[in-house]
Amino acid sequence: MVAAAAGGILVGAVCGAAQANAPDNGRWRGASNQTVTMTGEITIAATRLTIYTTKFPLIPLRKLTPVEVSAVFEADVNAGISGNLYSVHVPPGVFIAGGSPLCGSEVIKWMATYVSGRTLRVAFFSGDDTPVFTFDAIANSTALCATYVYTR
Repeated sequence: MVAAAAGGILVGAVCGAAQANAPDNGRWRGASNQTVTMTGEITIAATRLTIYTTKFPLIPLRKLTPVEVSAVFEADVNAGISGNLYSVHVPPGVFIAGGSPLCGSEVIKWMATYVSGRTLRVAFFSGDDTPVFTFDAIANSTALCATYVYTR
């Protein structure tokens, strides 16, 4: 039992260390009026997401494949792209920069990111189930709350 716990801690430390240098980490400012109004700046750190001035727990889950990134962000699947999937917890009715709830009355539980150059794209999802990143699933998703674009 101790060995299993130690193994889990090691896996978590390795995943955390890998994410600590992820291209989406750091401070980002809104790249559109909608993004500035809704979220203001965001900062992604190893275990924390800061939206405007409010901090939320963040857990890196896995890398997204080029096909998955393309499905949610309409990126070129042949461009050698990848993204990240995170678990987050943004309670319903949390008001961010513009005074609007980020996902209405839903709890935001998932965040997908994709970096291209100096641009970060973020998608927020509600729902208990991990989002499915296929073109059909995203097109018919009721869990996709919003996507935002940031820059450095």
